[in-house]
Amino acid sequence: MLLIRTRVAPSRIHGLGLFTVHAVPAGTPVWRLVPEFDRVYGAAEVAAWPAPAREFVEWFGYRRAEDGAWVLSGDHACFMNHAVPPNTGTPPGQPGALVTVALRDLAAGEELTCDYFAFDAEAARKLGRPALPAA
Repeated sequence: MLLIRTRVAPSRIHGLGLFTVHAVPAGTPVWRLVPEFDRVYGAAEVAAWPAPAREFVEWFGYRRAEDGAWVLSGDHACFMNHAVPPNTGTPPGQPGALVTVALRDLAAGEELTCDYFAFDAEAARKLGRPALPAA
């Protein structure tokens, strides 16, 4: 669930992006997994769906590496684009992607970005890159 005011607009990075409405100070929580609002689906559940539904979740959601589950945000967080370095991410010392924060001060109207590789097991496929070999 997004915790700040945002808007969706054309992006210079890719298609549509997610932009701040107001300035956001560094360290401000930007997104948090709220199971009552966001949805978590098991991999087998998604695999059994008709192709259009499965493709939607596989594109707009992210897959957790630890259990293969798909997470679909209940709001416009799916429009956040990948960037290196990103301007949002997991706070230092926090495992997983349960909360993301502004990694630096963000200006009003700035595009919010994240590092897909930090939380999405499908990042390479989504970005059209070869998958990394398993460790």
